[in-house]
Amino acid sequence: MATGQDAIDILVAKDAIRELGLLYSRGVDRKDGALLRTLYTADATDTHGDSYDGGAEGYVDFLERAFPHMRYSGHHICNHLISVDGDVGEGEIYAIAYHVIPDGKGGWIEDTMCCRYIDHYRREADGRWRFAKRVVSYDMRTQRPHVPHADAIEAAADPSYATLVSRLFRPGARA
Repeated sequence: MATGQDAIDILVAKDAIRELGLLYSRGVDRKDGALLRTLYTADATDTHGDSYDGGAEGYVDFLERAFPHMRYSGHHICNHLISVDGDVGEGEIYAIAYHVIPDGKGGWIEDTMCCRYIDHYRREADGRWRFAKRVVSYDMRTQRPHVPHADAIEAAADPSYATLVSRLFRPGARA
């Protein structure tokens, strides 16, 4: 077990990595491709089941093509276990991802996934932690018809952009 300054450095690294996971959720849910691009190393890969397997830049491109079709997206992080060793780390994030997407017949479906993000992290020369590799395991998935009760808020009109003024909450920004 680390002690003294080493223990503090590990805690600081783990907090930065936890924020990285939260920023990923925000980036997808707010449809902010610019933010998502800041979260990966240049050589990162991302494997999202049978939906996407390849470079992170291509994954963000894939998401940006999907954004206009997503009525709602909500990624809710539950448990996040992290191991740090110097400038590398690995972790497992349990999450519930909930989306409202077209059913292909003019209606909507609720797509709920209980998933785990199995991650490799790397601290780069600028001191920021980024995803070096992500593999998503879908432990359970449920789809059912969705009947909208109100119009969904467009990501760009999210009230957090008008209310929260720090750099962390600006579109495309990373504090």
